Amino acid sequence: MKFSGYELLWLFFVYSLLGWILETVVAAAKQKRFVNKGLINLPFCILYGVVGVFLTVFSAELDGIWLYLGAVIIISVFKWLAGRTIEKFYHERWWDYSNRRFNLDGYVALTDSAVLGVLAYVMIKWGNGFAVGILAMLPELLRVIFVWILVGLIAVDALATLILSYGAGHKSHRWKQIDRLFDALTASFGRRIYDLIDRRIHRAYPHSQKVESEETAGASFAAGCGFHKLVWLFMIGSFLGDIVETIYCRITAGVWMSRSSVVWGPFSIVWGLAISIATVLLHRYIDKPERKLFFIGTVLGGAYEYVCSVFTELVFGKIFWDYSALPFNLGGRINLLYCFFWGIAAVVWIKGIYPILSGWIEKIPAVAGKILSWIFVVFMCCNMAVSGLALMRSDQRANGIPAEKNWQKIMDERFDDARMERIYPNAKTAE
Repeated sequence: MKFSGYELLWLFFVYSLLGWILETVVAAAKQKRFVNKGLINLPFCILYGVVGVFLTVFSAELDGIWLYLGAVIIISVFKWLAGRTIEKFYHERWWDYSNRRFNLDGYVALTDSAVLGVLAYVMIKWGNGFAVGILAMLPELLRVIFVWILVGLIAVDALATLILSYGAGHKSHRWKQIDRLFDALTASFGRRIYDLIDRRIHRAYPHSQKVESEETAGASFAAGCGFHKLVWLFMIGSFLGDIVETIYCRITAGVWMSRSSVVWGPFSIVWGLAISIATVLLHRYIDKPERKLFFIGTVLGGAYEYVCSVFTELVFGKIFWDYSALPFNLGGRINLLYCFFWGIAAVVWIKGIYPILSGWIEKIPAVAGKILSWIFVVFMCCNMAVSGLALMRSDQRANGIPAEKNWQKIMDERFDDARMERIYPNAKTAE
């Protein structure tokens, strides 16, 4: 079932509200008192809304055990990301499952994800239709107004919470800069609001713990696992991924063909993102057993490839790979053998390649390294933007849509069907 943009926004609020109710009821049962488990002040847990919409969009083809497993994986990944984001932002760990078996970094417990997976399965299968049906009862104009009022309220609440928490929560030069912009009364008022938010959050998470920042002092512009390091790893991973796939196609199919994701240069965005995401998720596990890295890489790699396949089809109307002819495939989007390759790649990357590349990157002079980082960012943003337009126009041409706007005419002139076929030889239009 496909949903419109307004319906997805509505589902976001429904999932956020239900998540807030669930978290609040569970916390109240444990602490014997009411606590607001949401990060913002309104009765919404935004994480549940994001996960719910993500699953709704990307799991449309899944059913049965695959829908359940997909929900468990996505819930686990998003909860892990939320925990790590909070840790980096607040320098606190709000929850810790380290004492449970089958936990991931203390932020994810398999038992919790398994239970939430059941709830997500029920909502995706039956709850979405029911929730959208309720929205459909309202007149169209009232539906639009109601949804946008909710968007406005949650945006203002989230932005205010973010600014005040970040400013007052970091008792440093950042809040002093705010003091220069606002008068003393405003600053004092802001601190009082922060104190209220801070007390509410710590009542909701009474076992929160302070954690050390991962930022590494030193001259290197790319120390640790920060922005500049990830930019360089993305570029290296995109280039190496394209080269590896090109050589693999030559060996297995006997032909040289482009494996690039973009129109300018030999870069595979899927590989670049995979390398960056794997580094963020797994660099802490460099000392863990290889079997653990292999399992995590297999599961997350398969989920990542599936999401990429659905995304490119939804956005560009193209199918860039199809594993339907291979055994143990899921909708032709992933197959078991290539999932194992993701697992092997995770072990080889984290245990072998990443430490070496990381050391090399950190030896680059700081000024030159930062300048090159931003050159990479600008180049790849432009490259991906033009590639996206070229792919969308290619899909339009396949559907007989004439070029009426300037960007369409430019794409037809610069990236005609012959050139697009050379760049994306395996791409086919989705039916």
